[in-house]
Amino acid sequence: MEEVASKAEEEALETTVEAMKEGHAAAVDGSRSPDSVSAASLVSSRAATTRKKAVVSSNLIKPTASSSLRVSSSTPVTIRRKSTGGVTEKPTGAAKVLPKRTSTTAAATDPVRRSLPELKRSSLSAKTVSRATLPDSKKPIPVSPGSRSSTKSGLSKPESSASVSSKRAPSSSVDSSGSRTSSGRPHSTLSSGRTVSKLSSPSAGSSPSVSSGIRSKSLSTPLDRSSNISGRKKTATPESRDSRLIILPKVEVKAGDDMRLDLRGHRIRSLTSGGLHLSPNLEFVYLRDNLLSELEGIEILNRVKVLDLSFNDFKGPGFEPLENCKMLQQLYLAGNQITSLASLPQLPNLEFLSVAQNKLKSLAMASQPRLQVLAASKNKITTLKDFPYLPVLEHLRVEENPLLKISHLEAASILLVGPTLKKFNDRDLSREEVAIAKRYPPQTALCLRDGWEFCKSELAAESTFRFLVERWQDTLPSGCLVKEASVDRPSEESPCQSHFGLVQESTDSELVLRYQWTVADRSLSSFVPIPDATNEVYWPKHEDIGKILKIECTPVIGETVYPPIFAISSPVLRGKGIPKVVSLELHGELVEGNIIKGQAVVAWCGGTPGKCITSWLRRKWNGSPVVIDGAEDEEYRLSLDDVGSSMVFMYTPVTEENARGEPQYKYTEFVKAAPPSVSNVRIIGDAVEGCVLKGTGDYFGGKEGPSKFQWLRKNKENGEFSLISAGTSEYTLTQEDVGRHVTFVYIPANFEGLEGEPLSTLSSEVKPAPPKVKDVKIVGDLRENSKLTVTGTVTGGTEGSSRVQWFKSSCSILEEGNNLEELSTSKVAKSFRIPLGAVGYYIVAKYTPMAPDGECGESVYVISERAVETLPPSLNFLSITGDNVEGGLLTASYGYIGGHEGKSIYEWHYHKTESDHPGTLIPGASGLLQYTITKEAIGKFISFQCIPVRDDGIVGEARTCMSQERVRPGNPRAVSLQVVGAAVEGTMLTAEKEYWGGEEGASVFRWFRTNSDGTPCEIKGATTSSYLLSVDDIGFFISVSYEPVRDDWARGPTVISDITGPIVAGHPSCQSLEFLGSMIEGQRLSFVASYTGGVKGNCSIAWFRVKRNGVKELLSNDEFLDLSLEDVGESIEIIYTPVREDGIEGSPRSIRSDSISPANPMGLELLIPDCYEKQEVVPHKTYFGGHEGDGEYIWYRTMEKLHGSALTEISYAGEEVIACSRTLKYTPSLEDVGAYLVLYWIPTRVDGRSGKPVVSITNSPVTPADPEVFNVRVEKLFSDAYSGEGEYFGGHEGASLFNWYRDNDGTIDVIAGANSKTYEVTESDYNCRILFGYTPVRSDSAVGKLKMSEPTETILPEIPRVDMLAFTGKAVQGDVLTAVQVIPKTEIQQLVWSKYKGAIEYQWFRSLESGNEMSYEALSSEISCSYKVQFEDIGRCLKCECIVHDVFGRSSEPAYAETSPISPGFPRIEKLEIEGGGFHTNLYALRGNYFGGKEGKSKIQWLRSMVGSPDLISIPGETGRMYEANVDDVGYRLVVVYTPIREDGVEGHPVSASTEPVAVEPDLYKEVKLKLETGLVKFEVLCDKDPYPKKIVGDGNLERRMLEMNRKRIKVVKPGSKTSFSTTEVRGSYVPPFHVETFRNDQRRLRVVVDSENAVDMVVHSRHLRDVIVLVIRGFAQKFNSTSLNSLLKIDA
Repeated sequence: MEEVASKAEEEALETTVEAMKEGHAAAVDGSRSPDSVSAASLVSSRAATTRKKAVVSSNLIKPTASSSLRVSSSTPVTIRRKSTGGVTEKPTGAAKVLPKRTSTTAAATDPVRRSLPELKRSSLSAKTVSRATLPDSKKPIPVSPGSRSSTKSGLSKPESSASVSSKRAPSSSVDSSGSRTSSGRPHSTLSSGRTVSKLSSPSAGSSPSVSSGIRSKSLSTPLDRSSNISGRKKTATPESRDSRLIILPKVEVKAGDDMRLDLRGHRIRSLTSGGLHLSPNLEFVYLRDNLLSELEGIEILNRVKVLDLSFNDFKGPGFEPLENCKMLQQLYLAGNQITSLASLPQLPNLEFLSVAQNKLKSLAMASQPRLQVLAASKNKITTLKDFPYLPVLEHLRVEENPLLKISHLEAASILLVGPTLKKFNDRDLSREEVAIAKRYPPQTALCLRDGWEFCKSELAAESTFRFLVERWQDTLPSGCLVKEASVDRPSEESPCQSHFGLVQESTDSELVLRYQWTVADRSLSSFVPIPDATNEVYWPKHEDIGKILKIECTPVIGETVYPPIFAISSPVLRGKGIPKVVSLELHGELVEGNIIKGQAVVAWCGGTPGKCITSWLRRKWNGSPVVIDGAEDEEYRLSLDDVGSSMVFMYTPVTEENARGEPQYKYTEFVKAAPPSVSNVRIIGDAVEGCVLKGTGDYFGGKEGPSKFQWLRKNKENGEFSLISAGTSEYTLTQEDVGRHVTFVYIPANFEGLEGEPLSTLSSEVKPAPPKVKDVKIVGDLRENSKLTVTGTVTGGTEGSSRVQWFKSSCSILEEGNNLEELSTSKVAKSFRIPLGAVGYYIVAKYTPMAPDGECGESVYVISERAVETLPPSLNFLSITGDNVEGGLLTASYGYIGGHEGKSIYEWHYHKTESDHPGTLIPGASGLLQYTITKEAIGKFISFQCIPVRDDGIVGEARTCMSQERVRPGNPRAVSLQVVGAAVEGTMLTAEKEYWGGEEGASVFRWFRTNSDGTPCEIKGATTSSYLLSVDDIGFFISVSYEPVRDDWARGPTVISDITGPIVAGHPSCQSLEFLGSMIEGQRLSFVASYTGGVKGNCSIAWFRVKRNGVKELLSNDEFLDLSLEDVGESIEIIYTPVREDGIEGSPRSIRSDSISPANPMGLELLIPDCYEKQEVVPHKTYFGGHEGDGEYIWYRTMEKLHGSALTEISYAGEEVIACSRTLKYTPSLEDVGAYLVLYWIPTRVDGRSGKPVVSITNSPVTPADPEVFNVRVEKLFSDAYSGEGEYFGGHEGASLFNWYRDNDGTIDVIAGANSKTYEVTESDYNCRILFGYTPVRSDSAVGKLKMSEPTETILPEIPRVDMLAFTGKAVQGDVLTAVQVIPKTEIQQLVWSKYKGAIEYQWFRSLESGNEMSYEALSSEISCSYKVQFEDIGRCLKCECIVHDVFGRSSEPAYAETSPISPGFPRIEKLEIEGGGFHTNLYALRGNYFGGKEGKSKIQWLRSMVGSPDLISIPGETGRMYEANVDDVGYRLVVVYTPIREDGVEGHPVSASTEPVAVEPDLYKEVKLKLETGLVKFEVLCDKDPYPKKIVGDGNLERRMLEMNRKRIKVVKPGSKTSFSTTEVRGSYVPPFHVETFRNDQRRLRVVVDSENAVDMVVHSRHLRDVIVLVIRGFAQKFNSTSLNSLLKIDA
């Protein structure tokens, strides 16, 4: 029966499935045809997160050729099976009509539970909603793609998403086939409209849908039952959308039949049959409901994208032919007999796979890299073994499988698929299952694929390990067991340690483990080896974050390599960025002079490696470490200061982001001194008789002691050396040493007297003393050009030809490296004259003494006491040369003395007389030595003045030189002459000339007329520099002569200009132009003009009107002009252009009149049209007499119509006539209705002159208007009361009608009972808007149209208020302050807070420490109602701001609360711990967090605690934050007690921390254990006793002793000598009070106390030896102690 029902359902829904598939195919490349499917994909879970809106297309599907698909609309609906495995329920025969606010439901009773293909077999034909009805209906509604129809439809534009809109429709009924018939419309076979109405509650249980019969070719819309469709706008969250839909990937659609094959239900048995034509071009192939059992022939479909093979006879395997279908995106194999998918190849583009309703026992198949949806419901799957790798799978369906019996199957699926899985069995992932999946170990997914049985999370770690061990056991070497295989939690750039425990029973062959790290994404699909990651530890990189690490451990025995075992990590965490030191090592020998190097291994934890901080510290025996200045590198050379000290290497890792890790320390043993030695032994000084030689060398080897020095002289004859001095490093050469060599011997010795190897050096041969000069002086005047002499006393024999060389220096002190400039060469003469170049410098003399035999002595330099001075600047001569005539060139010359000349000052002056001083400065000649005489200097004397200036700015005395005679003028002459002007009759010609030669006088001009044969004729009377051409000059040439005359009547040569011409006749012209006529409006104007310039032709005339703004308007070209109104106030201009009879025009001439005067004003006509209420009346009037001004208008109202004199004399009428207005236009009012209107008009010109009045009356009374109302509005009276207002018009108002309306999201309803002008708001009006309706009614019962006001703003209740903000908690550091609101007690506020309160916003502030006024700064991160008081708040005030928001998005006024100044908290210590190693030689540091104000002098005390004992033993003097352990601490726990004390002395409760028991340092532990095992031990020590014969040099009163001990007793023995036997000084057993004491201030000293009378103080050469002795003694004495020392030392008995 199930198969029958499934088949029936499939036949009914096959059309919409096809449309769905092709519709999803439409989005790949966007290519569509008019006949193709236009279907929108559903909103997927991923699309929902991006909040895209869905668009639903109403286009219909082109039918296929299959005749079996055509069913009439009356065919009943049958049930068909689904390709994903579900079966729909049987539909009801008909659906009842729902009430007004409920939409009709679909035929299926539960459309929500249907799987994806069923949901997509129907579509929605949506009609657009009118904005007036549903303005806010914009949110997306999930629907399915459009179904098939027999009618083609247009194609909508492709969109990735769009919105569905709905329109309110009348009620409809549903027929028996499920199709809807709308009221008033015939039954439609194409599509059914969708009715969407408001629901009474957002939580309505049923979803609206459209009912339609699938076989009737109408549309249906299955919707999620959680969807609530209403007219009100609703936010579409992912939860409100359909979260149960499987989304098919979008596939490109090709509408052509050559790309689509539909052969469903044709009982095809083979794909290679003759009637089946498969083509490579096919992209959509539907072969469901056939009898296919094999895929042979399918390989030709290399472009297929959708392949439907559901409900055939496939059994599998045999899916290999699908390997050629590389483009396949959707594959449907539901409803077959498939038992295995192992042969299904990897399809690179496959995104949807349906294998429901088969006989699969597992999902084993090849990896599908792009598969998003896997539907495998209704199979026989019992195991998760061989589950494929599906890296992008989002939806997995395995309903109705035996597999569901597995507990927490959903969690197992999450582990297998990975983080991409979003839905399981058509539901969103459960939070509980996601949390459970996180509890399983990383290797769970691999074990599940290998067949591990899924169990509880708490047992999974052990169970999976046992499972893997069982698999590995057969491949491991014989006798090898796996005890552990795990890896640490990986973090970025931190060491990740692997742990493999392999136990080998046989030790014949060595077991070697090889490692290889690999990495993969979260799906564990493929692990990629990491290059060079072959160690037990791996440091994850930044790119490994979020990935899974896998380490393979390969056992190797000999040359046999076994299969690897492995461990898998959890995802790599992102590093915190705080680096930490993993290990710290020191390398180098601890001997003075050697280099030691510190090396650190750092885990950067995601930070960028930066420059780390390294420091070296030096620690003396009994002191604290001290930082060594400058020792900040990883390498450090040991120096003398380090001898006897322990070195401390401190390393602090720092990233480039300035994140600093915890510093780590490493201690060394004590540095030893090097053996004494010396190097670089040398002799300082000249090997010359009388000189002092000094021997020196570089000592090395601890602190230098009494080193020895010797001086030896070499014998020339036998070459032997004889001692000449000892005990000193200096030696003075004598006469006996001349010609010989001396040797210096250096014997090094350290502070303890130990001598090293001696080292010597040999001097050069000692020379006799050379000549020498002393008392060298410079004698003479240190001024420019003076003579100097050098003197000195020469010793060392008779002086020969000593030489002297002179220099100059800028420095007054002679030092090495002084820059000396030579002034002379070395010569015998001792005198020298100072040159100019030495001015300002010091004089240096180099005196070189010489013996008569030519031997030179040491040169001696002497410098002058002061710098050379210069003479004051001055001139020794000054003269002027040149001719004193206009245009002549004068040159000045002078001689300068007085140092280097600077910028001397030159000036030239005029002088009217020789005694005119200083004269007039000639501008432009200053600073020049030459001057060209200009005309201004004629008759004057010329002088030149020079002021000498030295280069240092010193100015000397000025000198002046004057010329001997006055400047003479030059001979007059004409430099140039020419005639300027046009050679035209009536033009003025001008003679332009350039005169030279003094001041010009009355120069002479003569004008000449020259005819064509060149004969000139002087023109009488033309003797000026200009000449006006006349008629007589026409055809002649004109020239001018010029005779220059100076003002003293000296004459120059006459010059004649070039001729100009011939002269031509002038143009015609108008000599005068005048108006004729009166300049008044209505008059005629003419003109009178005089013509010159040949015979008069047809002259042109143009009349213009010139406006006030200067714009001209052409009026006429006639001989006259009639003045009009437009001319009034304007000017008239006439332009007259003279024209000669030969057509040549002259220059136009124009004249302009004054303003045209207007005529007297008068009114010609006045008419009043019919009048209506509130309609403006515009009378018709005619005016004459210039520009009309503001005339006087008076409107009168009269109940009777006036005539004759009563009308003309209306201004004198009685009370029955009422004046209404004084404007030209008039709008009748209510008072004018039924009366006559009269207009009284006095015409007035613009200048104010008035004419006779004009009166006019209406023919009929004023008519009333229709009743209307304007400006209907709502005014707010109070917060909950409104008033409706409007302005009535249209006669007298009667009983008008009023109504109030409520606008609820576009639905406007009348409010019952609200029929007055005022309205009080109720709670029903909240979140709505109200409107006021006004229907005007006239007094005669005429009714106008209803007018409604604009909607008010949304009616909202009062904004929530806060009366007061208070704090809970104390204003003390560490306490939590909580802001609490005090709500007003009014009824409305209580309602607002209970129903309409939204979010409450908080902001905390801290006061600032500036000024007297309190100011606050915002704490950006503190936005909750509670705040924990911090240390930074102490002494400051805190303030909290509270703003309350309501559900409508409004905010209240801020409310504030302030605290008093914050008090510090009670002092305490948090997280107190002791850091440091666990050995007795380590340094321990105290670390903890202080709380409670500023810390004062807190108390710290270190103590010891015996393991298992509550007693504490105080360690005297140890009160610091660091503690260095010693041998007395072995076996004890170190305890520190920290008592916090605040700055003001308040003491908190003490807190303690302790360490693990202190252990013995490993190397020392081995040594002690070995000695205890021997049972007899001897040590050489030093004892502090009375003096004995054999004292050890350098140790004072310390003497050598032998300390001997065994398991029973101990004794101190004095060793024997040649003269005595060894003796026992102290002997005793280990019975109490026997004990051993150490000294913290001396780490080489110990005391053995045998009893109260016998005690021995001992000193050894190192702390190490001291610790060995103490531990060995205590080890032997352990049986007498209350606690076994063996247990303390952890030594096996």
